[in-house]
Amino acid sequence: MSARKIVISVVLVALIGIAIFVLPAKQWAIAFVEWMRGYGAAAIGIFAVVYVIAAVLLIPASVLTLGAGFVYGAVWGSLVVIPASVAAAVISFAISRRLGRRWVVARAQRSPKFAALDRAVGRAGFKITLLVRLSPIFPFGLLNYVLGVTEIRFRDYFTASVLGMLPGTIAYVYLGSLVTSAAELGDGSGRSWLYWLGGALTILASFGVTVIARKALRRELEAQA
Repeated sequence: MSARKIVISVVLVALIGIAIFVLPAKQWAIAFVEWMRGYGAAAIGIFAVVYVIAAVLLIPASVLTLGAGFVYGAVWGSLVVIPASVAAAVISFAISRRLGRRWVVARAQRSPKFAALDRAVGRAGFKITLLVRLSPIFPFGLLNYVLGVTEIRFRDYFTASVLGMLPGTIAYVYLGSLVTSAAELGDGSGRSWLYWLGGALTILASFGVTVIARKALRRELEAQA
């Protein structure tokens, strides 16, 4: 990857990040959900497309995940969000691999330890991806791009992402189905048990990722030696 492309990519990510904090994205998402409720099942496709676009642009999708439950109920909301989130994960991964993987390979050629780390993540990619997907602390959108530049095989990334995202997605959609107005989607009410569960899963995921990554890296370094 050329230096110009790297600079452009960094600038775009920075602009998106600034826009997320500056623009009232949460209020827009709530307004969109409220608007979609008036159309019901007739606009499921529109909801799914907006969800995918938001996730690819690194806009936090939690409000839309809750909103799917609010608009369509727990079952149909899950059936909308699950394929939409998987589609967003695949698109973001493809963009990242296309734009950033070449730079990582070039960097690995100059550093044997960096190359070993890259291969270690690739070989333990399924386990690492599954663990970080289970934790709500790791940002969904950003994680898609980060994993795209590693050596992880797409098959492992896809399978682990689907399995890892499923519990949290269903939980958020179900919680959204319990709210009585769109305004409640952004205030965090009734989500305390999710925060506690998320904290426990984060501790477990962090410990598991550290152990798995260290073992994989040690095997790579021993192979080099």
